[in-house]
Amino acid sequence: MKWLLSLLMILFLLLQYRLWVGDGSVPEVLHLQKEVEKQQLLKKKLEERNASLAAEVKDLKQGQDAIEERARSEMGMIGKDEIFYQIIQPSD
Repeated sequence: MKWLLSLLMILFLLLQYRLWVGDGSVPEVLHLQKEVEKQQLLKKKLEERNASLAAEVKDLKQGQDAIEERARSEMGMIGKDEIFYQIIQPSD
């Protein structure tokens, strides 16, 4: 009877070891859950960015206003019959 109890105790300890230290252990599962949460946040940010870029592409394909606005702000272009005034602040 003692040997059966000893065998069961050893088996129990081996199972506990695997639960806390081996593959698929509790700390490893918790670490992987945190990694999944990080990846989901990153995925959400990238999806929002992609949606914004898709809307911008759609706007650029459909309308001239977006193209004109971009040309003015990013390239400094002016339209026909417009006069460009540059104001230079005096240095102190």
